Amino acid sequence: MSRESLTLPDAWLRLRQFTPARIALGRVGGSVPTSELLDFQLAHARARDAVHAPFDIEALAARIAELGTSTICVRSAAADRETFLKRPDLGRRLDAPGRAALELAAAAVGPCEALPAVTACQELSNYDAAQADLAIIVSDGLSALAVQRQVVPLLEAWFPLLRAERRRVAPVVLVERGRVAVQDEVGQLLNARVAVILVGERPGLGSPDSLGAYLVHDPRAGLTDADRNCVSNIRPQGLPPAAAALKLHYLMSEAIARRTSGVMLKDESLSISRIDDVSPPGAAQLSAPSAAAVAQNPAGSAGPVAQ
Repeated sequence: MSRESLTLPDAWLRLRQFTPARIALGRVGGSVPTSELLDFQLAHARARDAVHAPFDIEALAARIAELGTSTICVRSAAADRETFLKRPDLGRRLDAPGRAALELAAAAVGPCEALPAVTACQELSNYDAAQADLAIIVSDGLSALAVQRQVVPLLEAWFPLLRAERRRVAPVVLVERGRVAVQDEVGQLLNARVAVILVGERPGLGSPDSLGAYLVHDPRAGLTDADRNCVSNIRPQGLPPAAAALKLHYLMSEAIARRTSGVMLKDESLSISRIDDVSPPGAAQLSAPSAAAVAQNPAGSAGPVAQ
């Protein structure tokens, strides 16, 4: 008797074409099929690898530089990966050198002018010591794999929208071993109206490379998750990076206009019902009103991921 003939198919088997979720596994006697058990163990191993994967911060800085902007590389107060996993509070604060680097940048005549080769900022803004519209922070969080794969495609789609509106954007800050709330300290030091952190989400089974984005208006110490808007599951199989860029641009624009974020800022954008609706090149060329209209995907939003 063949292995296939031993497996009793599940009545929901046809639904598996619509989702990567583990449904309709079938059974052999009273157990799951061996192939499904092995798939589960493989997914679990990949999730564990993602949590412990090193953050190649220099490689990411180089790729972001190719987009025409500079970066500032800092660390959280968590001295190593083990400490980061056991002490979430330390991941929410910068270490002393990192804070000093951002204070030095902010103390200069203009944040952009204080930093070398800030090409994108000079193109985007009339910065001259005025308040930045946006601070973008990138951190490995719980999945460096997600950051390495999804951040650059997202920024590739977002930067043209920011340039089109001449938004004042501070240099991208790369934070090693950071949690979501570190955006409050970074955004405050850079004197930004809005701070967005792109952070690796806690890996799920089958999704070890999912990126989360958290947006907050008027970043400062003492904010809570209720003050943040979350765009979750950013990856090609979830919310594509180009679609996420549109959604974040809409939320950023509304946050600045309404001077609020979190539970006081609703996502009232339209729905992107299909992944094929948005491709990176086309999305990047949309005008701002069009971007705001297209940047809707309630299916892509999720509640805050514990960071």
